[in-house]
Amino acid sequence: MSWFRRKDKNITDNSKKNIPSGLWLKCPTCSEIQYKPELDKNYSVCRHCEHHFRVQPSVYRDLLLDEGTFTEIFNNIKPSDPLDFEAEKKYVEQLETAQLKTKQNDAINCFNGQINTHEVILAIMNFSFIGGSMGSVVGELVSRSIESAREKKIPLILICSSGGARMQESSLSLLQLAKTSSKLARFQEEGGLFIPILTDPTTGGVTASFGMLGDVILAEPGALIGFAGPRVIKQTIGQDLPEGFQRAEFLKDKGFVDRIVPRQKMKDILSKLIEMLIK
Repeated sequence: MSWFRRKDKNITDNSKKNIPSGLWLKCPTCSEIQYKPELDKNYSVCRHCEHHFRVQPSVYRDLLLDEGTFTEIFNNIKPSDPLDFEAEKKYVEQLETAQLKTKQNDAINCFNGQINTHEVILAIMNFSFIGGSMGSVVGELVSRSIESAREKKIPLILICSSGGARMQESSLSLLQLAKTSSKLARFQEEGGLFIPILTDPTTGGVTASFGMLGDVILAEPGALIGFAGPRVIKQTIGQDLPEGFQRAEFLKDKGFVDRIVPRQKMKDILSKLIEMLIK
């Protein structure tokens, strides 16, 4: 009997070793264990509690844009290190690590494509690239996306996901707030339609600029949205914060967000908004 037990144990151990890693994920909201291939089929939305996992730009691209209609634009622009910034790690090393990890030049991808046959410019921020921080390249690509939409007279959709301005570029990063905001003002004065989609998280300089300047502001369920983080605010004011503070639902109740849209319904809602609002 002991021989069979040892044999069974060895079989079990070998089976465990052969199971690929990353196939199972734990939902941070409901703690349910998710089978990743099934989660991917549902656009990385938990089937139990509707928690929206953070996803790569390619997921939004494939979800929103009609198949075979899109081309990536402005993908030849790369960041530099004008301040020769160095802390625990050199900025150039951080950039190299992020570029290898994400296979992209910076924290944003831009596309010209169609949403249910409506031509749009779609820009998608990537939190995996140094926290989606906004440096000179992000500001430049957002500005070029605005100008492209203005010249073509088509809507601009911008999916926001950012921890704020990129401190490694100091004031050069902060200048992007004014740069993008002024471009947007001109675009909207000429009748352009701008729809930002706030995902988890949208904070700092992005919230303080183009993230909150949309004609219609959409958000994903449960997204963290704000300027400073809740811990910093609590320490500053010395008071407990309301339940759900800085979440999409809280901001909608306070009038900062127009509508909360689940990821699976985003394309349909965008299409209807374009049909209603485009001139």
